[in-house]
Amino acid sequence: MKQRVTYLLPEGTKINPEDIHITKNALTYVDAKNAALEKRLTAGLSELPSELRSVFAPLHELHIRFVSRSPFTPTSPLVSLLPPGLHVSFTPRDPNAHVDLCPVLKQFFSPDLKCHSSEESFSSPPILSERFSSAAQYQYFYPLPRLLHFQTTLAKLVCGTGGLKSSCVSEAAALSYASYLDIDFDVISHAVTLSGFWREGLSAEMAKSVPSKGSPTDSLEVGILVAEKPDEPEELKFGGYLTVVGEDDEPNPTLFSFPSRHHPLSASSSSSESPLTYSTHFQQPTGLHPKLDITFSEPSLLAKPPKDDESCALHAYLTLPSSLFVDRYQFNDDLFLQSQNLRRLIALSGEDDLEAPEWVVTRWGSAALFELAPPTPAEAEQAETWTASIPTHLRYLQASSPNNATTSNPDHGQVELDIPWPTVFWACEASEGLKFAVNPFDRTNLGYDGLFGPKTMFYHVPPTLPDEQQAKGLVEKLKAPVLEPEDAWWVQSATFAVVLVGFAWVLWKLYDGSRRTMGKKSQGEGKKIQ
Repeated sequence: MKQRVTYLLPEGTKINPEDIHITKNALTYVDAKNAALEKRLTAGLSELPSELRSVFAPLHELHIRFVSRSPFTPTSPLVSLLPPGLHVSFTPRDPNAHVDLCPVLKQFFSPDLKCHSSEESFSSPPILSERFSSAAQYQYFYPLPRLLHFQTTLAKLVCGTGGLKSSCVSEAAALSYASYLDIDFDVISHAVTLSGFWREGLSAEMAKSVPSKGSPTDSLEVGILVAEKPDEPEELKFGGYLTVVGEDDEPNPTLFSFPSRHHPLSASSSSSESPLTYSTHFQQPTGLHPKLDITFSEPSLLAKPPKDDESCALHAYLTLPSSLFVDRYQFNDDLFLQSQNLRRLIALSGEDDLEAPEWVVTRWGSAALFELAPPTPAEAEQAETWTASIPTHLRYLQASSPNNATTSNPDHGQVELDIPWPTVFWACEASEGLKFAVNPFDRTNLGYDGLFGPKTMFYHVPPTLPDEQQAKGLVEKLKAPVLEPEDAWWVQSATFAVVLVGFAWVLWKLYDGSRRTMGKKSQGEGKKIQ
């Protein structure tokens, strides 16, 4: 079993080696409270309990991403962003075999997941670039608010087994404050990797305490790193100290760089202006066709792509639950796209039935990738903010359904839907010959990266929350009209009465028309006889 713990300090921070205390089986960093933290655990299948080994047996690859609703400031090199919630993608080992992950996902994450079976509920994302090999075959999303169920299940199945000790329970508890959690498996490595990232929320004691080695054969590496100015614009560079616990008596100085697929947007500009951020909200009133606005804070920065080689395009990636959808045919009109500050709909996968009510939809929802049309420098100078709008449509909803991702609403005849904020980024072409294989912090299978070529670099625009939105996090609360169960009887009765009256009216018109026709024929025959 391998463990890697990395403290990421702000650029310009001076690391004092005397703050690093090393013992035979552990390490403590005194100034950890000022650092972002990544913990990564890699275990072979043989080291896992039998209940977990059976989950991975029929899979070629599995990728699970949970992103917290609480906003966090990305820290280089961990800057890739996703809409908040639970993202799952997998490829079966046998393409013709039916692998059902829904029972496993419900057991580990929540029994309320809208997941009937992998065949019914998962979708197949489009492959726009055949050369991108890390795109999984099936995709799933659910706006899961927290990891409590996963923490409890993990503690029961894993903690206290193998080489793990009671500290495992503390590590599981710390996941409550994680900004995101990744779980990865592939049949080539025959290993499972669990990675957690904490930007804030951990207490000073929890942050500076590194988990101990479970057994003498385990590997524990601790890095304390500071971002430095890279030599090449497509690289990230770090300096600091690395320690292999149990082998090193003192921390070893290190300095290294690597090409990175994901970059913070600020790294592409030396401007002293305010950073570019975005916020999301629905136009009011929402009605049955809510329009999602993505508003950017600094149009002048928005008009400056990260690279000046004309390869960059601004994108928004949405994951919508089954209660909400976009109509692909609506984006075939160039004038309409221009009026919404959109350039095109690049990809849409998942449920795209335009008429089905929510309660008959079995798929999780849909994922959409849009290319936005940023303002020109002249337009940016005249505006304080800039907004791109994405029209969406509500499905007919049941009043009470645990699978709607709804919350209780005191308003009569309405429910609240949790709609995650989209992720916004620039996608640019990398230099010819650049390879990403040596990045120790690389993050793939995010849902949108498989829609681009292998030489694509992503510059992420961070979200910013208004003060009134802080409690809700990166989720929009959308009020949707529903029919209350106690009101259903009169709707059914009224509908039956209207249909009955309409049917009677049609019969009367048919009878009246037939009677008049017969009367005219009789008059005509009478005139001929005369």
